[in-house]
Amino acid sequence: MISEKMKPLVNNNSMIRVMFEEGTRLKALYGPENVFDFSLGNPSVPAPDSVRRAIIDLVNEEEPTVLHGYMSNAGFEDVRQTIAESLNRRFGTAFAAKNLIMTVGAASGLNIVLKAILNPGDEVIVFAPYFLEYGSYVRNYDGVLVQVSPDTETFQPNLKEFAEKITAKTKAVIVNTPHNPTGVVYSEETIRRLAAVLEEKQKEFGTVIYLISDEPYRELAYDGAVVPYLTKYYDNTIVGYSYSKSLSLPGERIGYVVIPDEADGSEELITAATIANRVNGSVNAPSLMQKVIARCVDEKTDIEAYDKNRKALYDGLTGIGFECVKPEGAFYLFVKSPVPDEMEFCTAAKKYNILMVPGRSFACPGYVRLAYCVSYETIVNSIPQFEKLYRELKG
Repeated sequence: MISEKMKPLVNNNSMIRVMFEEGTRLKALYGPENVFDFSLGNPSVPAPDSVRRAIIDLVNEEEPTVLHGYMSNAGFEDVRQTIAESLNRRFGTAFAAKNLIMTVGAASGLNIVLKAILNPGDEVIVFAPYFLEYGSYVRNYDGVLVQVSPDTETFQPNLKEFAEKITAKTKAVIVNTPHNPTGVVYSEETIRRLAAVLEEKQKEFGTVIYLISDEPYRELAYDGAVVPYLTKYYDNTIVGYSYSKSLSLPGERIGYVVIPDEADGSEELITAATIANRVNGSVNAPSLMQKVIARCVDEKTDIEAYDKNRKALYDGLTGIGFECVKPEGAFYLFVKSPVPDEMEFCTAAKKYNILMVPGRSFACPGYVRLAYCVSYETIVNSIPQFEKLYRELKG
């Protein structure tokens, strides 16, 4: 018998993964070129060649017992220092190796932070729409997820409702910018206002509220959009980062957490999160990939292909009549369903071999997410099918 905690997760398996598996089935039936699978945010841009070279060089040059051996649960100190110095150059911060913990991707990073700070019943606030796994991560440590309703005009955080939902039990707030699933970048004004609300509520309740910034899409920003670095706006900020999207390495599971000195109880928090890395079962981030990242830390992300796809899909769909906020970052479009029930939209789309993720998978019914990290040909060839779908649903 499985645990009571696992039963709802088994019964409500990720719709993103369900659609991905459906895509695999359809491609086998009709051929990959005839299936338009926008379900999974799996980078289509190859990893930079420098990553391949770093892997080869490290395997050939490094002492195997060091390269593949244990290290501090926080990760290799030289790797953490290299990343800290890169962040300091880019964002004017003052981090050192001690402020970073290497993690098994951003998901593991969020989990070690939540394990370090949450007591049963503590509340964590998220802004809908949001990556639904946040709820699972919070419930892993018997926390309570509190949702703020979406502002569907802009998909910037609804700060009025946010202020109303902060209580004495609020322990953390999770934000994600550039944003999954909308592609929105939170403006500097939004960040300043959000930080001001948190400062006010900390004083009102006499508590510490951590702002957890989940940043796997930081490097994917378009049209000159600037992604603020949140530690500069609010002292109690913790940053989780992943190289899954920036270097196209989702399967390698490599990322880090930053806990600045300015964060309340930072020394104890760093120690707790480092221990959480071990007791959660990760022990440490993959050793080879840590060393690879140190050699590729300032590698520029090639986003031209994603930008080309973004423009083609956005222009194509809005030209047909679909409604969508133009994304400034990440590689997703969040499209309003042309019928009230987006599940009907997703089901109808399958007849045209189009696969999308329903908005309820992000706590925002009435919309669908399209991941445009696919081939340009898939984008172009899908537009006529989307037009047929739109005409069918609109009668």
